[in-house]
Amino acid sequence: MLAVDEFLGPAGRLARQVQGFAYRPQQAEMARAVGETLEQGGVLICEAGTGTGKTFAYLVPALLSGRKVVVSTGTRNLQDQLYQRDVPRVRDVLGVPCTVAMLKGRANYLCTHRLETAWLEGRHRSRSLTDLLQRVRGWAARTERGDIAELLDIPEDAPVWPLVTSTTDNCLGQECPSYSTCHLVEARRRAQEADVVIVNHHLLCADLALRGDGFGELLPSADCYVIDEAHQLPETASDFFGHSLSTRQLHDLARDIELEAHREGGTTPELLGAGDRVAKGARDLRLAFGLEARRVPWTEAAAAAAVQSGLAALQAALADCVAALEARGDRGRGLDSCLARAQSLGLGLHAFSAPGTVDAGEIRWLETFQTGFRLNRTPLDISETFRTHLAARRGAWIFTSATLAVGGDFGHFQHRLGIDGARTAQWDSPFDYRHQALWFLPRGLPDPNDAGFNRAVVDLSVEVLAASRGRGFLLYTSHRALGEAAAHLADRLPYPLLVQGSAPKTELLERFRELGNAVLLGTASFWEGVDVRGEALSVVIIDRLPFASPGDPVLQARIDALRAEGGNPFREYQLPQAVIALKQGAGRLIRTETDRGVLVLCDPRLVGKTYGRTFLESLP
Repeated sequence: MLAVDEFLGPAGRLARQVQGFAYRPQQAEMARAVGETLEQGGVLICEAGTGTGKTFAYLVPALLSGRKVVVSTGTRNLQDQLYQRDVPRVRDVLGVPCTVAMLKGRANYLCTHRLETAWLEGRHRSRSLTDLLQRVRGWAARTERGDIAELLDIPEDAPVWPLVTSTTDNCLGQECPSYSTCHLVEARRRAQEADVVIVNHHLLCADLALRGDGFGELLPSADCYVIDEAHQLPETASDFFGHSLSTRQLHDLARDIELEAHREGGTTPELLGAGDRVAKGARDLRLAFGLEARRVPWTEAAAAAAVQSGLAALQAALADCVAALEARGDRGRGLDSCLARAQSLGLGLHAFSAPGTVDAGEIRWLETFQTGFRLNRTPLDISETFRTHLAARRGAWIFTSATLAVGGDFGHFQHRLGIDGARTAQWDSPFDYRHQALWFLPRGLPDPNDAGFNRAVVDLSVEVLAASRGRGFLLYTSHRALGEAAAHLADRLPYPLLVQGSAPKTELLERFRELGNAVLLGTASFWEGVDVRGEALSVVIIDRLPFASPGDPVLQARIDALRAEGGNPFREYQLPQAVIALKQGAGRLIRTETDRGVLVLCDPRLVGKTYGRTFLESLP
């Protein structure tokens, strides 16, 4: 049994050697539960409130166990934090000789083959793109790991990245001329040899899906899997066990045909024309879907004659592309890969749009962006699939988060992932919320469906922020409400106003911390994974209970399926999801034992509806 007190106790090693470490009984109890699960096997689902220190609570027993451990987190930022700070710190304090590796998805690693191909092909390349490629080439000559996160001065959405990284579609695998120096292959080798491997949920699910299809594996097998930020896993898994087709895949194919043709010794008008027609077909279909960004059921989008015409044209362009590639007898590895991709995309488009190809267990839906679209086929229920994958990987599984339970019950999370017979545990936050925080529910606000609700929230926010002297987060449940609030607040606040979308998230948070009296407006991505400590954040205002939009096609399909089975969609799905989201948003306020602040919940349904009690019982 793990001697927890020796490491996590009031006078343990971490207390003596880690500056700022404070003993928390909840952390020690969680570490014991994790240690027992590691020894006995099985599944532990546990919620540890904000400030528990759950990272140390699972790392200490995991590293002491001497077993092969895979830790999966919600985001790449959390991956970096674990790899660069948390695991080395715990390892040094424990004095255990374990090796650590971090593995990301292939799009995070430089592909030297694609870099050189892009550099050699200069058609349609702008001066700015040439400059970016030159900077990447300079870095490529000195990087050891090829992780593109090392290039901090090039934005994540820069147009150069698709040219110098690979996807599952365009990777040549062992046929690649640069395979022997591939950064991704080397990263996977390190992961195979390491004692602790840090991944993210996207990669974990991609590995499960790949194994399920019988095409090998991305991750090494392990004795223990720790899933941190586990509340994000069901949605991520739904995406990976589904199928999608996007404009990026189509445009990448058209560009790669040209790049690889140049690399293999020249292009032909037929081949270039075929690629150009695929790219044009993708653009025309995007226009046929309408100018606005939206998420709608496929049946709603496909009814338009322009969409049907655009689909037929794109299908024909892909068929022409296949024919042009097949006609080229001197195809090399690159164009062979393009041929396989064109065939796969053609089959995918047919399976999505042709009558009679609908699976009763999935929802087909469309998502459009400013210049692109994605066609999605999402499974309505992944519980059986995930249960099968879980059973195939024996050992210990630890699912943990600050927000998994609804009113002390883990049933919603377990049902979504098909986890039966798990041990569950819940530890409250060690923070003294009764003395550190106030909860304010304003009286007299209109119903959230009232036309004047958003303006009423803005008026209230101006008063609250005057009392707090800025230093606040305004968290909204929709981009529309956020946009209205930003417009109304622009001339009414004497404090710096930071609005989501005006700059990258990390930059906005850094400015918020530095300014000390700013007001930040954010939607979904600011409800979780955001850590602002101290007086800079002293008030969090939440406009309404975070129920998902009833117009969302996936949500509506799940509601219809639950109702058809005789269930109660609101109680079984919508309410639990909203409770977990509210717990995340409220958790932004108090981050340390010395923080103070006010949580303002503007939704009168908290006390006006019977289900409001479920929310209240789940808050600290």
